[in-house]
Amino acid sequence: MQILGIDVGGSGIKGAPVDIETGKLLAERIRIKTPPGAEPKPVAEVAARIASSFSWSGPIGIGFPAPIKSGVALMAANISQDWIGINADELFTAMTGCPCKVGNDADVAGLAEMKFGAGKDLTGTIIILTLGTGIGTAIFYNGHLLPNTEFGHVEIKGRDAEQRASDAARQRNDLSWKKYAKRLNRYLATMEKLFWPDLFIIGGGISKEHEKFIPLLSVQTKVVPAKLQNEAGIVGAALFNQGVATRRSKKQVK
Repeated sequence: MQILGIDVGGSGIKGAPVDIETGKLLAERIRIKTPPGAEPKPVAEVAARIASSFSWSGPIGIGFPAPIKSGVALMAANISQDWIGINADELFTAMTGCPCKVGNDADVAGLAEMKFGAGKDLTGTIIILTLGTGIGTAIFYNGHLLPNTEFGHVEIKGRDAEQRASDAARQRNDLSWKKYAKRLNRYLATMEKLFWPDLFIIGGGISKEHEKFIPLLSVQTKVVPAKLQNEAGIVGAALFNQGVATRRSKKQVK
């Protein structure tokens, strides 16, 4: 089955049709810069432009940078505060003319990585982190998702973790990979003490550079890069539209 997946980020909005049986993109993805301020109507208009570019008339799944309950955005960290309380399902459906289902961006990326990527068939507690404009978190136990976690906002040295350890923070502060790894390691160590996970999976655009920082980390938990890298949000959004669950976990993390 083919679903259009759209990944709404703080700096860019990306989309492509997805084969949800294989997790493969069926066309080259389209990326459009996120409108300044990330207000509801302009963001929804970009989603409509992406759908129109593919002449799309079917269902659309959307990963969105906020906790979502029954389609409603509950918080706004890297987007306009005007999103709070808005039924995003209804807004995107109205703007695209297609049935849309919206989920938390890290959650949907996690679904993709657990079904097709580094977490496939694994048991235990797995934390997937998307490092980009902020830090998104998705926590799975034996393949089951705990939705809408926002542990990118855990305080470290009196500041949100994402203000210190996101990819945007690395670029903003012009950090070397060694200095960035030190900050990320502190954040992962904090997450270890809270959850004692079996595996960290690092996703987002920075995962393409994993060889530059993952070997510098010293936390006890195994850390691996996401296999789907920056496509996980698109693939996971498509899965989320159809309520596709991850496969039952079979293997323990080693």
